[in-house]
Amino acid sequence: MITDTMDGDQLYKNQTRHSQLFMEKASTVMPGGVTANIKYFQPNPIVMQKANGAYLYDVDGNEYIDYLLSYGALMLGHGNKTIKGAIFEQMNNDGTLLFGTPHRHEIEMAHRIQSLYPSMKKLRYTNSGTEATLLALRLAKAYTQKDGLAKFEGHYHGGYDEVLVSVNPSLNQAGPREEPHSVLESKGMASSHTQTTVILPFNDLENCEKILRKKQKDIGALIIEPLQGGFIRAEQPFIEGLRKLTKELGIVFIFDEVKTGFRVALGGAQELYGIEPDLTTLGKVIGGGFPVGIVGGLDDIMDLSAPRQSADVFDPSQSQKSDAADVLFHSGTYNGHPTILAAGLATIDVLTKESSNVFKLTKELKEQLSHLFKTKSIPMKAVGEGSIFNIVLTNKKKILDYRELQSSDLYMRRKIDLRLMIEGIYTKPLNRYSLSTAHTEIEVEKTIAAFERVLDGL
Repeated sequence: MITDTMDGDQLYKNQTRHSQLFMEKASTVMPGGVTANIKYFQPNPIVMQKANGAYLYDVDGNEYIDYLLSYGALMLGHGNKTIKGAIFEQMNNDGTLLFGTPHRHEIEMAHRIQSLYPSMKKLRYTNSGTEATLLALRLAKAYTQKDGLAKFEGHYHGGYDEVLVSVNPSLNQAGPREEPHSVLESKGMASSHTQTTVILPFNDLENCEKILRKKQKDIGALIIEPLQGGFIRAEQPFIEGLRKLTKELGIVFIFDEVKTGFRVALGGAQELYGIEPDLTTLGKVIGGGFPVGIVGGLDDIMDLSAPRQSADVFDPSQSQKSDAADVLFHSGTYNGHPTILAAGLATIDVLTKESSNVFKLTKELKEQLSHLFKTKSIPMKAVGEGSIFNIVLTNKKKILDYRELQSSDLYMRRKIDLRLMIEGIYTKPLNRYSLSTAHTEIEVEKTIAAFERVLDGL
């Protein structure tokens, strides 16, 4: 049994005093001192001042090897020169940051995406992964003419009401494993979402089938993180069974690859599984550090969003002839932003050459950590694929779903994470580890040494 010999929270506070002062000031102008709840953690977030490659530097002058990488978005690390060059080239050659019209970068990126994700026959750009999943659900509902959706317990698809259900429910509210309850995850949500958003048990095909067959007349979309949280893998028979079942029941099957796109394989989880979903959402990595989202899929589904002269919400002259509800509306001033697409194209160029090296280094780090924990007699599983993994403190042979993750030693994991920050290893407590092309053997060696010091100190 691991026991504390020092107060890790106090050590952490001593090292991040200027971050604490910053957060106190920030709280006077921003609720909780942050602009996104995900950026906050106890006892206080670390405020960063600069970054370079695989490293972050905070306002107290501390250096960290960054394994959060903006929640996996920065697969080329911080300040990548190729991305910077592509951005400056776009601005100089195009003479603008924003056209507000169709432009060549949109079709160039579309062809590159389709070469890696052949299921995306046609696509649309959005400004975030959240917007991408929102559009995907609207497309699915329009296509099936069914308003309900199904998602999995423990899966996250954005911060809006429809999908902010049973993401991290307490187990005393979650209901039976075989038919989980729909648990609202925020104030201000309509209680009706507990009826329209159906929750499914991950990696349990038999019970998923029972629920989907019972509610097939209502459910138009099934959205899934093919690897829950980016690291808990769907079993192959499970994902194949879902693909077959959704086709039979007339439910649009959506792969949310915002986390897994490019990270578990260059062609995402669908390359890993050999599965073609009806719709795919991408984000994070493909923006190269900028906000972006992409939705793509089957022609007949995507073509629902094509503008038609007879129904245009922006054309008042049409209002006497038709109803705007006759067309699926999707728009956004910054959709297909030329600077962001230039960064994304540069990211693909680099990853095409270097992603295999990132995957190899990630595997090496996972193996060394597994060996280290074993030598310290601490049960641990390094769970994940490609360039993402998470450290789960458990004796279980496999982690298959949210409930098994909840039964791991999350309390001790948080203590380890805080002490790793003191040792210069950064990820948000309890979060997954992501690697980039900027990480090398040097960072792996430093990380293993830091882990050893932390584990010896507990």
